[in-house]
Amino acid sequence: MRFFNTAGPINCQDHYCLPPLSRFDLNEILSLIDQKKYFVLHAPRQTGKTSCLLALRDSLNQQGRYAVLYVNVEMGQTARGDVSRGMKAILSELTYQAERTLGESTFQNRISEIITESGEDTALKSVLSGLCQRLNLPLVLCIDEVDALVGDTLISLLRQIRAGYADRPTGFPVSIILCGVRDVRDYRIHSDRQQEIITGGSAFNIKAESLRLGNFSEEETRTLLMQHTSETGQVFETEALSAIWNLTKGQPWLVNALAYEACFKLEQGKDRKNSITHNLIIEAKEQLIRRRDTHLDQLADKLKEERVRRVIEPMLTGEVFEQDFRSDDVGYLVDLGLITQELNGAIRIANPIYQEIIPRELSWGAQTGMTIETAWYVAPNGRLLLSKLLSAFVQFYREHSGSWLEIAKYKEAGPHLLLQAFLQRIVNGGGQITWEYGLGMGRTDLFILWHLPDGAGQRFVIECKVQRDSRERTIEIGLNQVIRYADTCGADEVYLVLFDPAEKTWEKKIFTETVVKDGISVEIFGM
Repeated sequence: MRFFNTAGPINCQDHYCLPPLSRFDLNEILSLIDQKKYFVLHAPRQTGKTSCLLALRDSLNQQGRYAVLYVNVEMGQTARGDVSRGMKAILSELTYQAERTLGESTFQNRISEIITESGEDTALKSVLSGLCQRLNLPLVLCIDEVDALVGDTLISLLRQIRAGYADRPTGFPVSIILCGVRDVRDYRIHSDRQQEIITGGSAFNIKAESLRLGNFSEEETRTLLMQHTSETGQVFETEALSAIWNLTKGQPWLVNALAYEACFKLEQGKDRKNSITHNLIIEAKEQLIRRRDTHLDQLADKLKEERVRRVIEPMLTGEVFEQDFRSDDVGYLVDLGLITQELNGAIRIANPIYQEIIPRELSWGAQTGMTIETAWYVAPNGRLLLSKLLSAFVQFYREHSGSWLEIAKYKEAGPHLLLQAFLQRIVNGGGQITWEYGLGMGRTDLFILWHLPDGAGQRFVIECKVQRDSRERTIEIGLNQVIRYADTCGADEVYLVLFDPAEKTWEKKIFTETVVKDGISVEIFGM
């Protein structure tokens, strides 16, 4: 029996999978190798890079035109700027793989000797040169996780490869593929030796191309899921297939994780007589988010980085409050897979699951510390009393916003995140919150779907705005915006929340009023 894989490289005998060599333009890669080029393959983590490299290695070795060696250099990460230690780790793995894959063991027990004789900054070049001279076929080298290396160890590796470039194909690899999350040109490496930042482009200026491994297409996502149906007879309903695509936008780990959760972990899904429904996929999504599985935990960790905050925070508030986005910050988040960028330059969060994870994670600390009674905000018939809940939030915000905003890393988005935390703490048990990003629109929209006992649902829209202009002008703009959004969502109740950052008394900030515009009643809470 096969299953959906969420850990490590794909093994097509054990896992449902797309043929790894179909994931990139194989003809382009073969052409670059035939032209003796050194190039980069990069993509976000857990996208399938390693699986593709291993499949390429095996395919080319079977063809007999090249000797292909794959080496993962991540084990050199802990060496950081200790080049001798880093090179010893890298060479140990390289010579092990050379013996395992190519049957060449000449250098395997001589690593320390080679480093002593050649020096730490030429030992890799020396081993690769000797290996090429011993092999009967031109050597193609695939170096994986190269951007896991740190500081002078990474600089030394790149410069040794560059130094041997002119000796190919008989004295050095005919082609080298550097694989990682980022394009080598975007590396900014701090050198302890030189006490300066070295760019990847200057340390490795022989790169011919940069290829990016993308997400699954909608058709590829369906093809992967249908393998489960073919082998087990369990059907994915049409709405479930659409939900997986819409929630993930083809991010490979997310596709596999949702399907694995629905088919192999949830009790209803484990019974192969039951179809996989839309509701099962939504339940699977909630389980993944609550557990903070490894992929999502790594994503959350990235949110702590300052260059990530500079891009994500304006997206959360809808306001561009810094001078401009930095192009290298945007490129970094695109490479991480956190955001996508359109041809016209517009940026958006990469998929709806990430959209949901980001504010949840950033408000998690606030949620954890909240103690909220659960009886008073739900009516006896099971309906959510959101107006009462927002009234309670006004008082909560008055009491706690000062201390929260003082420690919040995302200070500009702090009020929005505190509201998210308050609502998430309440809604988790009976509904779901969707955070709509409106970069440049000066607002954040929250959509709440509350599940009722009879299977129906209440639909709420809350628009959050920071008061930068007069109260009257802010309300006027906010009403126009929230009514359009409410119409799109088919909301039953509509709310506008205004945060006033000015230094004034709470009595002057706090107000509540109800306005009817275009036949829609909007309750406004100011604080």
